[in-house]
Order: sequence, then structure tokens, then C-alpha cells
Amino acid sequence: MPVVKLVLEYDGTAYVGWQVQPNGPSIQAEVERALATLHKAPRRVTAAGRTDAGVHARGQVVSFPEERPLPVKAYVMGMNALLPPDVAVRAASLEPDGFDARRSARGKRYRYVVENLPTRAPLSRLQAWQHFHPLDVAAVREAAAHLVGRHDFAAFQAADCACEHAVREVRRLEVLGEAGGRVEVVIEATAFVKHMVRNIVGTLVEVGRGRRAPGSMLALLARGDRTEAGPTAPPQGLFLEEVFY
Repeated sequence: MPVVKLVLEYDGTAYVGWQVQPNGPSIQAEVERALATLHKAPRRVTAAGRTDAGVHARGQVVSFPEERPLPVKAYVMGMNALLPPDVAVRAASLEPDGFDARRSARGKRYRYVVENLPTRAPLSRLQAWQHFHPLDVAAVREAAAHLVGRHDFAAFQAADCACEHAVREVRRLEVLGEAGGRVEVVIEATAFVKHMVRNIVGTLVEVGRGRRAPGSMLALLARGDRTEAGPTAPPQGLFLEEVFY
């Protein structure tokens, strides 16, 4: 059976996250509602990743099997006419039987944005972590370099993470920008544990503030104790940029 693949962009500010939940609106519910209107019957989709409340996406991927798929253009134009203004379909394609947005993924790239300005920036408050204390970006880069490669990231996973283990391979971790402006952390890995990116960023910011040494990342990886790492960075600075297949 053919599989429909959709690439989504959304502003997660008004949502409880990707997944349908009883306590508020979700991206998944909006997407499935639009699909049900197009197909005149319910459709359930699988996402490459479950973004949290307030987290954004430029390249979220969802899929669903469809015995009688509509023309690809109908999924882009039709769904964008039905979706709310903070959710959009950027692209659509038909994939072979067996394709699954989550299981077929070979990696993801996230970007975390920190506005390191001395004063508030109202226009970016919902799409960046506004951190006013000047950061030592060179130290942040040095610390980030220790995380590239295959490691046990238990120190950076959420306490309620249900993963069997936290061994992941980070293929790329770049720190862009300079203190006094926009600092971006770009991280690409084969897979992620829950809150991994936000916990890494929270710890890197502590390095940038001089609260821990860049080399301390090695000890965090070795001990795997979440309580020894930094705080979880707020959700609004995080973007799911791309899923690789």
C-alpha cells in the first residue's frame, strides 16, 4: 500500500505538543482533522518525533498508509487551506509500502536559539531563549566538542524517559554566533533521548556563564547522572529542522 509522507512546519507556541492530549490542542489533532476533511474519513498519522509543548518545527515529517492517495498537490494546497495559520504542509510525496516517518528515519537535526542580548527582545520571545548574561561562546564551543561521537547521554535525558538506554551518536554539534547577539546550537544525531537537546543546551549555557569548565562534559558523560548536568533549557528556543532518511 502506498504511504503518504508530509513535511510540516509549525509554531508550537499555542499547542501542548505534537501528540494528542486531553489537556489542550495538539499539532497531531490539527493535522488529522485536516486529513479527515480531505479524505472524508478519519486518518491517523505517525510522526518522526514528538515535539514538546512550545517547541517548533521547520521539517517535521509524518506519514500514513493510504490505499487511494490523493494527488500530491492536494495534500499541500488542500491541507494548507484547512490547517490553522501556525501549521503548514511544506511538501508531500508518495513513498513505497513500509515507509514509516519514525522507524525509517536515519537521523534528525535540531537547532536551539539563544538570544544573548542585554535587554528583552519582544519579537523573538516565543522563538528563542532570552538569556541576558554574556556568554563565553568560545568555552561553549570547547564544551560542545566533547559531545560529538557515540556516547551514553544518560546525564542529558529526562528523568521520565522510557528509553532502554541512552547511547546515541551525535554526528554534528556546532555553536554559531557570538555573545551579545544570537547564539545557535545545531545538533544532528542518529536519534535522541527525551529532552536531550534542551538539557545539553542548558548545560552549555552554564559553561558559557563560567559555572562549569568545558572539560566537565567528559565527567558528565562518564557518570551519567542527570542531577549533575545543567537545567533544561526552555522549549521556545528549540526547532526540529530536518529528518534524514
